[in-house]
Amino acid sequence: MYHSVAPALDDPYLITVDPARFRRQLRWLSARGLRGVSVGTLMRAHRDGTAAGMVGLSFDDGYRDFVEEVMPALAEHGFTATVYVVADRLGGYNDWDRQGPRKPLMTARQVREAAAAGMEIGSHGLTHRRLAGLDARDLEAQVADSRHVLEDLTGREVAGFCYPYGSLDAAAVEAVAEAGYDHACAVSPGAHSGEYALPRCYVGDRDGPLHLAAKLVRDRWRR
Repeated sequence: MYHSVAPALDDPYLITVDPARFRRQLRWLSARGLRGVSVGTLMRAHRDGTAAGMVGLSFDDGYRDFVEEVMPALAEHGFTATVYVVADRLGGYNDWDRQGPRKPLMTARQVREAAAAGMEIGSHGLTHRRLAGLDARDLEAQVADSRHVLEDLTGREVAGFCYPYGSLDAAAVEAVAEAGYDHACAVSPGAHSGEYALPRCYVGDRDGPLHLAAKLVRDRWRR
């Protein structure tokens, strides 16, 4: 689970990885015979029993640096990834992070560019709201309407959803399933864990080889 890849001095939420560090992390994966793929690709391979050696790479929020920094680095290794974009904030900024720096979000053109380059486009909601506790109408807007917006934009099926802030409850999980998604990413979903609430491993700028190795061992132990 990544967010932003860019040079950063002010990063209170620890969501930004320096581009040089990111490239070292990708080299670490590649050196161990692991291949970065989109979450959708990983899920299909898992169902087919062919997921050995794959790592699902996901990028939340849809920052513009996904096109500028992430995609070129992924291409160096033949990797792909999923970027979860906020459908009603394309071309805007991360106005939900009140204390953090303003980060530009992908434009509609950049979303289409990423899709054309083989990246998976997923929904991160309509306006980046916490889904836990929302009523049925608001859930439909955040989950179903955002999917329609992105499918109309890209001309492709949007199969994956990602819960903003990792916030979910039983109603949110049900709304995602009913909206027609194939899977959804969370962070630590607890009792809701499953194809519509996939746990992920956070990766940050402090994660060098030792941290990554420890997280890999911990992740395997948890599963």
